[in-house]
Amino acid sequence: MGRAFASIDEIRMYWKNLFIQMVRIGIDSVPIVALAAAFSGAVLTVQTAYQLETPFIPKTIIGSIVAPSIMLELGVVVAGFILAGRVGARIAAELGTMRVSEQIDALEVMGLNSIAYLILPRVLAGIIMFPMLYIVSCIVGIGTGIFTGHIGGFLSVSEFLEGARQFFSLLDPLIGFVKSLTFGFIITSVSCYKGYYTTSGAVGVGDSTTQAAVLSCVFILVADLIVATLLL
Repeated sequence: MGRAFASIDEIRMYWKNLFIQMVRIGIDSVPIVALAAAFSGAVLTVQTAYQLETPFIPKTIIGSIVAPSIMLELGVVVAGFILAGRVGARIAAELGTMRVSEQIDALEVMGLNSIAYLILPRVLAGIIMFPMLYIVSCIVGIGTGIFTGHIGGFLSVSEFLEGARQFFSLLDPLIGFVKSLTFGFIITSVSCYKGYYTTSGAVGVGDSTTQAAVLSCVFILVADLIVATLLL
């Protein structure tokens, strides 16, 4: 990462690649992130309503639990796990294939900085686009929770929104935003490292892809705990 960000002034070399990676990492991931967020919001609403089915607790408490839970945890962590598999594995496979087929060596022979051209755009794209995906995840997750509560007869839209506003804290989305930045950096940097230093041909590409996805998920859990401990 030190070598990558030391090349950040060479923007003329990688800015086109940066936009390509932003589309592949961000825009192309919107459908799967939205799908995961939708089911997460729906399931969380149903389970919360089931466990709080008592006349002594107002229905608005469901919105007070679902909305912060999605903004603080589910919206960013579930998206991070999915993107670790989708984005992380793809990056590791791309760079690993380029390494074993000697395409990276060819870039170096041509006088190009392979770190600046291949790794930096992917890491920057992850840092830029993951917060956007987090916003999509929160909107879809909370929206699906509202819809599920209304259709299932657990609570009305107004009751859900009342509960969500009652205990809303600006710190919740800010912490989620910080987590999304952190996860974006973790997934792309780990995947780039594993792919860039791939060895042993096709078997090595498979191993690098697997390790990139698994390590990204592990580091996401560790970073989630650290960020929550520091900011909550």
